[in-house]
Amino acid sequence: MLEDAVRVESLSVLSRFRNGFYDCLSARADALFELTDTLLCADGPVKALVDLALASEHRRGHGALYDALNGGRIEADRLRAALAALPLPRTNDGRIVLAVDVSSWLRSDAATRPDRLFCHVHGRAKNAAQFIPGWPYSFVVALESGRTSWTGILDAVRLGPEDDATAVTADQLRSVVERLIAAGHWAQGDPDVLVVMDAGYDVTRLAFVLADLPVELLGRIRSDRVLRRPKPPRLPGTNGRPPKHGPEFALNKPATWPEPGHTTTTATTRYGTATAVSWDRMHPRLTHRTCWLNHDGELPVIEGTLLRLEVDHLPGDRDPKPVWLWSSATGATAADIDRWWQSYLRRFDLEHTFRLFKQTLGWTRPRLRSPEAADRWTWIVIAAHTQFRLARPLAEDLRRPWEKPAAPGRLTSARVRRGFRNIRPITALPARAQTRGLAVLPPPLDPRHTARRGEEVAGHGPAGRGRARLGGPDRLRLPGAVDQPEDGQAAPDLGVRDGAARFASHVHAARGASRSARLDRGPCCGVRVLRRRGISSSDPVRRTVMLWTATERTAA
Repeated sequence: MLEDAVRVESLSVLSRFRNGFYDCLSARADALFELTDTLLCADGPVKALVDLALASEHRRGHGALYDALNGGRIEADRLRAALAALPLPRTNDGRIVLAVDVSSWLRSDAATRPDRLFCHVHGRAKNAAQFIPGWPYSFVVALESGRTSWTGILDAVRLGPEDDATAVTADQLRSVVERLIAAGHWAQGDPDVLVVMDAGYDVTRLAFVLADLPVELLGRIRSDRVLRRPKPPRLPGTNGRPPKHGPEFALNKPATWPEPGHTTTTATTRYGTATAVSWDRMHPRLTHRTCWLNHDGELPVIEGTLLRLEVDHLPGDRDPKPVWLWSSATGATAADIDRWWQSYLRRFDLEHTFRLFKQTLGWTRPRLRSPEAADRWTWIVIAAHTQFRLARPLAEDLRRPWEKPAAPGRLTSARVRRGFRNIRPITALPARAQTRGLAVLPPPLDPRHTARRGEEVAGHGPAGRGRARLGGPDRLRLPGAVDQPEDGQAAPDLGVRDGAARFASHVHAARGASRSARLDRGPCCGVRVLRRRGISSSDPVRRTVMLWTATERTAA
């Protein structure tokens, strides 16, 4: 009964999110939603965007797919609020742990695409990093406790050429935390939200900017940094200006290290023995440069806790190097030290999410022209990944014969994706099938047009070089054709591309081309339209369209 209740609740949350996501699509809503469902149910990795149009969940042509990305509209702020309202993973003490990192959509082959930046790409060898043009995106996710590859994505922002990465990250984190508070995930008395980040961020600057929020920042710093210890107490009778900073603390010079405040040792199955050492109230000495250039007044002293983490070995028997971490909190206990470095290791779960985005969901596969279309595709991928996370209790383990069984609730994103096609029919399906349009009936043909010359035709006499004329109720009908609806009646939904709908599509294209040529060039314009559509000269549909356009020209 408990398991059934969990499945019912998961299905309810998933259906509400699908309806909310559909409401965020303000233009080309049906096409964008079907594209998301196709991405959810597609078999195997996405190699090309156009391949998604062949799936059964995509009930439109491939042109609608690109038209939705180029001309659609997604209300990003509304979608961000919907993501923040979903259930979030927490640690054992009920704390929310967030991680922020940047992943790049490389576009080195698109020299004319706007808003590209030089993105840092790590090489396989030491000191083999490269800078490749592309679109960098900053992601904020909620981390789970324990070893897992799941993350809850809360926000994504594309960095522009004129953006300051630290300022954009500060605004992004502030918006995410405020949305979490508005959604009821944090209240007075709850533990502060922990935000972990890698060495590419100025963690001390972020701690100063976000000091008014209930957050703790934890980031890795370079091993050649020099920090300052707290200023010593002023002795009685000392003259001169009191010092603002204490002695230096060089991370690469053990001789400058004082006695640590806490030392913890933890046995792990993956890294051997992990030893963490901490020093309290360590701060950098700021100068009026970079982000502090326009700071008004005296530069602040931003104190925090410094950690040094060292393990016995890394996976693959690699030689480990110590990792230095800096936290914006002071007065930490030994339990806080262990919680911090364990939360930092969980940050690497975000790398699994990026790999899923790029290798399985094809986030960077499309060759889109505008960065706005890239933003829409990014949000579609995020919405798909969110639905995978919500569908975990509902998915079955459809494993390959060579794969090991997974415990319930421990399925990876790829395995949940295999079974989402079985989950989709029982969830909310707000998107409507594309209305192919009414099957336009061809004009009736004069009997003299089909009779041989000289034959007697009832009511008309001998047949001659007659043309097709507009007739009455006894007109010809294509198989599956329907009459035009009267005023106030709803148009019937043909559902599939039958012969009548196909005929109507070609007729409208040919008629429009002929009218755009003012009808003085004959039906040749409509014929060219059919040629571009791949209709051969022997196709009966094309012959009928040619005859009809000629008839309309004569009647006009």
